[in-house]
Amino acid sequence: MQLFYHPEIMPGDKQVVFEKTESHHMVKVLRYDIGQKISITNGMGTIFEAELTHTSPKKCLAVISASQTQPLPKCQVHVAIAPTKHMDRFEWFVEKATELGVASITPILSRHSERKMIKIERLEKRVDAATKQSLSAYRPKINPLTTFTDFLKQSPVSACQYIAHCHQPGLPHLMALAPRESSYTVLIGPEGDFSLNEVEQAISQGYEAASLGDHRLRTETAGIAAIHSLNLRQIP
Repeated sequence: MQLFYHPEIMPGDKQVVFEKTESHHMVKVLRYDIGQKISITNGMGTIFEAELTHTSPKKCLAVISASQTQPLPKCQVHVAIAPTKHMDRFEWFVEKATELGVASITPILSRHSERKMIKIERLEKRVDAATKQSLSAYRPKINPLTTFTDFLKQSPVSACQYIAHCHQPGLPHLMALAPRESSYTVLIGPEGDFSLNEVEQAISQGYEAASLGDHRLRTETAGIAAIHSLNLRQIP
């Protein structure tokens, strides 16, 4: 199955027009022609079945024949994570987090952050590709870069909130703390970890301190470990 992404298509629509990027991929890479059946996601939970009626590298048109909206996953994971010094590693995290079904990602600036700027457009492209590759009906949201303090002030309160850090040996593992079928927010620090002040600040805002295991992990690895751990908690 080949899945395409179109953010503007909605249930009830009869036709969809693809712009240059997706059209070029259909015609020049996949060699699709008129009559080809395709599947499309709007990233908001609906999968559409359609048939191409016009094909060119600059614009393709398709008639929608059916649609099915999938229920929102019970496990909603929001990761607030410090961007890595090397952007390719952070882009890798965003791609793999999307494949694992993360609901949203917020890049945060903490005291020990090495990267102060990111290009959201590059991250959005990785999310688009990973959403299609993983055949997901839901596309995660990438939020703007924000400071650690502002994130604590502005982020919506989730049912379960955790901060992963290495300052305190013997912390309970995230899997031991997290209940099943809930929404989660997890804070992941930079390579130098969160400062003690930041940990205390998060705990004062209702976050629980958690471990991701006995080994010290890179930032992007810690983010993936957190998402995977929370996914495993959904297994009966």
